[in-house]
Amino acid sequence: MRKALIALAAAGLMTSVTLTACDSGSDDGDTGGDKGSEITSTATSSGKGRNGVGVILPDSESSARWATDDPKALNAAFAKANVPHEIQNAEGNTEAFKGIAKAMLDSGVKVLMIVNLDSESGKAVIDLARSRKVPVIDYDRLTLNGNADYYVSFNNETVGKQQAEGLVKCLQDKGIEKPVIAELNGSPTDNNATLFKRGYDSILQPKYDNGDYVKGPDQSVPQWDNTEGGKIFTQMVEQWPDIDGVLAANDGLGNAAIEVLRDRKRNGAKAKGVPVTGQDATVQGLQNILLGDQCVTVFKSATEEADQAAKLAISLVTGKKPAADGKIVKDPETGRYVPSVLLTPKSVTAKNMMATVVESGAVRYEDLCTDKYKAACDKYKITPKK
Repeated sequence: MRKALIALAAAGLMTSVTLTACDSGSDDGDTGGDKGSEITSTATSSGKGRNGVGVILPDSESSARWATDDPKALNAAFAKANVPHEIQNAEGNTEAFKGIAKAMLDSGVKVLMIVNLDSESGKAVIDLARSRKVPVIDYDRLTLNGNADYYVSFNNETVGKQQAEGLVKCLQDKGIEKPVIAELNGSPTDNNATLFKRGYDSILQPKYDNGDYVKGPDQSVPQWDNTEGGKIFTQMVEQWPDIDGVLAANDGLGNAAIEVLRDRKRNGAKAKGVPVTGQDATVQGLQNILLGDQCVTVFKSATEEADQAAKLAISLVTGKKPAADGKIVKDPETGRYVPSVLLTPKSVTAKNMMATVVESGAVRYEDLCTDKYKAACDKYKITPKK
């Protein structure tokens, strides 16, 4: 492993995104034997990815992106390159996730791209693919202990930092002293949620330590379940009625918290604007920002991420071994370095919404600025894309 990394570094193909030395980890290589017999499922494949790429997305509930933005962007990228492809969604079911992978591999895909539901089922899929010598791209989420060939995502610690920085600014604008902060974290089985939290805690923890902020409730939401997130936040508010700010890990959880706060206001609770964060720049999250109920979201361009992942996949289909974009990410469980593409996210507020998500075409004016939000769109000069 060390020799391989030294050779790649000498060739100028990789630069580490960490400062730690390469320690012993699992090396690349065949896992030995076909693992398909360990997977039983009724999942099927259309066969459209034969000699091309199979893509498995995780669910439709944790974020709207998995049902809309990403499949649209990936379809466009593969179609443009005339590469056979099949995209399926596991809809939150780990057994279906594994079954879809087996069906796609049986159909003859040459590359598998996955967004894992958890690292255990993700690893099972990667092991199966590697036993058949099919390369795997971890898309958006790194599969811990998974040994994927490549990883394409955004810099997720930066996402968390942008969330916290946005929350800090909103609290400052409101003039709130020693605010009580609730943290509504993502799924504990998603490595991205760990990275988001590491990012926002790097901003918030020093403020807790020096007494500028008060650390309130801090809890993860299994499977990014928005309904469960609402229940958890209800309990938070009951125990900490003076919460002043909510670091919610994505727009779905942010909306869950906002709905709880709206219900309390309708039921006679003292009205108090509580800044709430999010990410993914969903239409719902953006509209909550326009109403003043959410202070910031983070835009991670599905088109940009899909294009980079598709570029890698297409190279692999044609028999090339791409060098990602020169970055490597260390798997914290194995110590193995994964060639990676890490993209830069963008913080979004009402003031820059037009420039970041509307002008880019990520969100349509017609979907965002419906009747309820038209006045706010006019206020912030949000117009149809030119």
